[in-house]
Amino acid sequence: MKKFNFLFVLAFLCALVPAMAQTADGSFHGAEATKSRYRAVYQLNTGDTSIIHHALANIQNSLNDPRLKGKLDIELVVYGGAFAVYKKDKPLFEKEIQNLQKQGVILAMCENTMKMRKISRDELFPFVSYVPTANGELIIRQQDGWAIIRP
Repeated sequence: MKKFNFLFVLAFLCALVPAMAQTADGSFHGAEATKSRYRAVYQLNTGDTSIIHHALANIQNSLNDPRLKGKLDIELVVYGGAFAVYKKDKPLFEKEIQNLQKQGVILAMCENTMKMRKISRDELFPFVSYVPTANGELIIRQQDGWAIIRP
């Protein structure tokens, strides 16, 4: 039993030392971006303006991350109450989303939400893209290896 306890403590310490070494001298700077491409889909389904602003800021932060520069594909999938982000008559987010689109972000709207809420394409910004269902888009993207991010 003493041998087992000794081995357990030794294994614990061996696991702990590398973790401590990463932060003790301040040398840890996050994960390295070793792949040629990274893909993330942000899902947004609330009309809460603070959450919408937070989500858009998160996307911009990802685009600004120096480790991901030139390696990042992003899609914003909007459904449910979040449809307001793409409405022409509420241009509160227009500049932010246009800026994201100019940086290559795919701006997708759920057509199922549009049917349920009786929203026409004419009510949305002309630069918005469409997907049949947000859930279907998220399922497909996840199975294709995209990170799913929900603010």
